Amino acid sequence: MKFRHFLDRYALIIAMLIGALGYQWFRHLDGLMPLLIFLMLFFTFCKINPLDLRLRTWHWVVLGIQLVLTAVVYYGLLFGLQHIAHSFLLTPTDIAIIAQGLMVCIIMPTATAAPIIAGKLGGSIQNLTTFSLLSNIATAFIVPAFFPIVNPSAEMTFLPAMWQILCKVGPLLLAPFFAAWLLRLSYEGYFRRKGTPRIFALNATWASMPFYLWIVLLIVLIGKITFTLITQDYSGWTIVILCIGSLCTCLIQYSLGRWIGYRFPASSHGSDYQDILINPAAAHYSIHQKSRITAGQAFGQKNTALGVWMAQMYLNPLSSIGPAAYIIWQNLLNSYQLWRAGKSV
Repeated sequence: MKFRHFLDRYALIIAMLIGALGYQWFRHLDGLMPLLIFLMLFFTFCKINPLDLRLRTWHWVVLGIQLVLTAVVYYGLLFGLQHIAHSFLLTPTDIAIIAQGLMVCIIMPTATAAPIIAGKLGGSIQNLTTFSLLSNIATAFIVPAFFPIVNPSAEMTFLPAMWQILCKVGPLLLAPFFAAWLLRLSYEGYFRRKGTPRIFALNATWASMPFYLWIVLLIVLIGKITFTLITQDYSGWTIVILCIGSLCTCLIQYSLGRWIGYRFPASSHGSDYQDILINPAAAHYSIHQKSRITAGQAFGQKNTALGVWMAQMYLNPLSSIGPAAYIIWQNLLNSYQLWRAGKSV
């Protein structure tokens, strides 16, 4: 129990250190990432009855503010950096890279692992799972419409680009979702036919699996990102501004999400009871507090792997430094939150 408590508080930092130090080995394991993501989400979705998923007010508020913030940050940086370009020796290309990289840090959808961290912090797994599905589907429509404006030289038309993004996101989200639902229906149907009805539920060991799978996935992902940062040739000021800017966007989005969640709590009949059944850690928090935690993770914890891919595919490839740095900041912040949550127990 002491070792498990230690992992809950410090696992993300340890995973990042291992991935960074052993990047020469772990970067070769990136072929395992789809399998790890599938298993991680499968065990997460096994905790949830799909019939309990509901859209909440804060879902739409977060999504709307995310879209507005995306445009404000992009155009604000694009025009604002022109006034200081001479001081930092920034070329128009450097300015475009910075604006694109930080814009991607905001437009990225919610991470598939976000429900896992939210559950550890006492948030609502089912509400964040609903938003994760909504966020990733919305991204598939928004990106093909917005990126041609950002980068007119990119050979991108709406329907093919939307299909590419859906093909990348869809299997990772929908396959484990339907597999978990099929297992639930099969289990409950079997015992119902036997005349001894049972409700499908994971035991404590299996319910913790998503978090430990995420640790392994994080090691591989950090190893891959470290290799990219070490082997690529970047402009000094461009990478510094992208790294600092990605930290700022990370803090802003987590803070905005937590404020939105507290302002628009996900209250409904029976939701409090369901949250406690799925995630006992939520029993210690009020609906306002749970919504605050959940919306903070929904807005702040991003699907950085998809963000890096979108930047490299449709924008200037160097802009992918922004979402690559974002994964370090968001996991440091998540580690701090887990440490605080563990300390308060």
